[in-house]
Amino acid sequence: MEAHSVSPWVAVAYLIAGVCFILALRGLSSPATSRRGNRYGMLGMGIAVVTTLVTHEIASLPEILVAIAIGGGVGFVMARRIQMTAMPQLVAAFHSLVGLAAVLVAVAAFLNPEAFGILGADGNIMPVSRLEMALGVAIGAITFSGSVIAFAKLNGNMSGSPILLPARHVINLGTLGAILVLTALFAHSGAAGPGENPLFWIIVGLAFAIGFLLIIPIGGADMPVVVSMLNSYSGWAAAAMGFTLHNTAMIVTGALVGSSGAILSYIMCKAMNRSFLSVIAGGFGAEAGAGGGETQEQRPWKRGSAEDAAFLMKEAENVIIIPGYGMAVAQAQHVLREMADQLKKHGVGVKYAIHPVAGRMPGHMNVLLAEANVPYDEVFELEDINGEFAQCDVAFIIGANDVVNPAAKTDKTSPIYGMPVFDVDKAKTIFFIKRSMGGQGYAGVDNDVFYMDQTMMLLADAKKMVEDINKALAE
Repeated sequence: MEAHSVSPWVAVAYLIAGVCFILALRGLSSPATSRRGNRYGMLGMGIAVVTTLVTHEIASLPEILVAIAIGGGVGFVMARRIQMTAMPQLVAAFHSLVGLAAVLVAVAAFLNPEAFGILGADGNIMPVSRLEMALGVAIGAITFSGSVIAFAKLNGNMSGSPILLPARHVINLGTLGAILVLTALFAHSGAAGPGENPLFWIIVGLAFAIGFLLIIPIGGADMPVVVSMLNSYSGWAAAAMGFTLHNTAMIVTGALVGSSGAILSYIMCKAMNRSFLSVIAGGFGAEAGAGGGETQEQRPWKRGSAEDAAFLMKEAENVIIIPGYGMAVAQAQHVLREMADQLKKHGVGVKYAIHPVAGRMPGHMNVLLAEANVPYDEVFELEDINGEFAQCDVAFIIGANDVVNPAAKTDKTSPIYGMPVFDVDKAKTIFFIKRSMGGQGYAGVDNDVFYMDQTMMLLADAKKMVEDINKALAE
């Protein structure tokens, strides 16, 4: 609860924090400015936290500081130890914690409204506070359970294929409608003591359920959209907490995260030729049985070697590298940059082609390449480089699959149909690194590129194969 007398500088401090958050979002829009954006974000959050602690009535400041130390320590250790391949799971886990925090704040306000200053003159929770509380707990619960399912799918604890329940659309719409109706009833309900209105607990239960139901029908090909969508939900959950706690900084920050996450989700859907409403509604339009599980057809293919790849790339005029999640798994970004450096010494032009949904979250490949100090001017998005494959001597695919699969353009029954993909089939030579011919990508779809005349399959761990190519290039 905010202090009754607040100095003018508090509003200025929150304004400065909000500006820092806006600059952080602006910085994160480009790999070249992302580190600066993170610094702005940390500065803004530091200002907001300190201002909140100074201006709010706190029962025990030492307890708050101990909690900050514990949470900060856990976050620091996790950030230091986490592998880049597990970053999407970590993001989903953090989203779930934001959602759970919103639920706990709403529950605390419901059970002890006097401490939050939301009691009306009649001694009951004010109607507007009941509305804020119900919306906050609903958004938070959806974020929590949805993020838990996303984590399980990304971490391999659940199948990446869509799990389609019978009459799922009716169930989802009915549950969402029930939450909205109950929220209205709760906001206008009669007098009831703290914690005594059963409508609140029904809303909590339904919201946890709908978060689960919305995410399980979404397949692996759409998981990057899910991650950005849950990021938006977590922002709105934080904003809802801000209303309950009467904290301007949380409202502003949550609204920024929520709106930017929604915009990112829309951009991702547009990049994948997906309907935004279809994805956020829990896989509307997904067909039962889509996405994997089919027996891979036995077709002739050609196997290449590190020496083949080194010789042909050394003789090429230009090489386009297409990284994917397999590169992240093998942690091959550093040796890949070394390979590109060697090719450039031989006069070969090298570019990196990044698909908007490569990996398991938006910007996953950009982060990995930045970690390996790949020059930003060598990294290109799909729409900027796709037209160059027709003049490309070598397309070097490392750990990608779905983003180079022609089925997205030709097979209307494919779960990735309509998603823009790289036109690698137009390149003169294709080298395709993957562990084995058995894998079919996260969407579970076989890839015709494997069997093309100009394709050589380099079957090995991505890092080991690129290391062998580097040795051959140095000879």
